[in-house]
Amino acid sequence: MLHAQNLSKEYDSNLALNCLNLSVEAGDIYCLLGANGAGKSTTINLFLNFIKPTSGTAIIDQMDVSQEPLKTKERIAYIPENLNLYGELTGLENLEYFVGLSGKKYDDGTLAEYLKEAGLQANVYKQRVKSYSKGMRQKVGIAIALAKKAKALLLDEPTSGLDPKASNEFSELLVKLSNQGVATLMATHDLFRAKETGTDIGIMKAGVLVEELSAEDINHSDLEKLYLAHMN
Repeated sequence: MLHAQNLSKEYDSNLALNCLNLSVEAGDIYCLLGANGAGKSTTINLFLNFIKPTSGTAIIDQMDVSQEPLKTKERIAYIPENLNLYGELTGLENLEYFVGLSGKKYDDGTLAEYLKEAGLQANVYKQRVKSYSKGMRQKVGIAIALAKKAKALLLDEPTSGLDPKASNEFSELLVKLSNQGVATLMATHDLFRAKETGTDIGIMKAGVLVEELSAEDINHSDLEKLYLAHMN
């Protein structure tokens, strides 16, 4: 579903991403770990076509992102650390607006079902988003992905700043989407969530993917030791 083929990005002779090769298939939750500047966000931004690669290819659903930017965006949903919603609109109105951008249209009852599936409390659907907590905003983001019928999720530190309960609820939603066949690529600092939620883990350092492993093949303690060994 998501494939990076020899993907590189250079800024003024600084190699932010160096020949990245990775694959995220349907149902995978691939967690990219690494310090700030490791290349995690650069990877996400290349798949989103927010930036152009210096070399290599980002592929979504067998299409080159650079060659088919609109078609590839139709197949994905993006949730950053701070999801930009319209504060003066309600959760329901935000969902209707952003789903409409993808060419889909639903009645209020169907939109409410997507918000319910994303775990948002029914009593806040018609409240202005400026009153929402970060966790509530992220659930609207999940509802957008559900309503778009996104085949892939691109996440950049989506649980940063969430309290443990909200973070756990978000992780449960990712697993639910995984069971529906959605491919997820998530950049994160959270080793615990990567182990608990991810199916696959990649560790990045200075623009290089230095380690790849299956989450089920390592425990929390050994993952932390491996991560710290690479960071030193």
